[in-house]
Amino acid sequence: MISYIKGELAHIGEDYIIVENGNIGYEIRVPATVLDEMSYVGAQVKVYTYMYVREDVLALYGFLTRDDLSVFKQLITVSGIGPKGALGILSTIAADDLRFAVLAGDIRTISKAPGIGKKTAQKLIIELKDKMSLEDAFESKISENHGENTGVPDSRNDAVLALTALGYGQAEAMKAVKMCPVNDDMTTDEILKLALKKLMTF
Repeated sequence: MISYIKGELAHIGEDYIIVENGNIGYEIRVPATVLDEMSYVGAQVKVYTYMYVREDVLALYGFLTRDDLSVFKQLITVSGIGPKGALGILSTIAADDLRFAVLAGDIRTISKAPGIGKKTAQKLIIELKDKMSLEDAFESKISENHGENTGVPDSRNDAVLALTALGYGQAEAMKAVKMCPVNDDMTTDEILKLALKKLMTF
């Protein structure tokens, strides 16, 4: 199993990239969000990969973070959603926003992805709701160089609960808190004030 590929970006295609490592060019299918991050051919890149093997199909799918790769793996466990469909979803909806949508039962947001109708979106929510958590949605970005995880401040969760108690929808509350520039030293009240200001702009 190939966990990740690190090397020189040799080519940028319409829905894939080629990364050269050890004189071998690896063709990797990627979502549009990854293509947007590819600066120029010749750059050094690190792509976390998933190898898809089915009868006459052997393909690599790649992401810039382990978190995005994890969400991709969850998506392809949903009946009716294959790697192509999962890439389409992650090209349209960021991994964290997808978690928010699943946890909030937001069919409308998920069905914006190409090829995903309301029925499929509803199925996705049912099958993934128990596999995703608010803590995952607020998890601090892992440092890919050092493998450090700073954990999830409880104050963010408390702020979301406070907003829902004030009558805001769960999806709105989660998105507002996510948009706030939060550090580990901030109190729930401080985060709540920032989130309320964000909600006024929605």
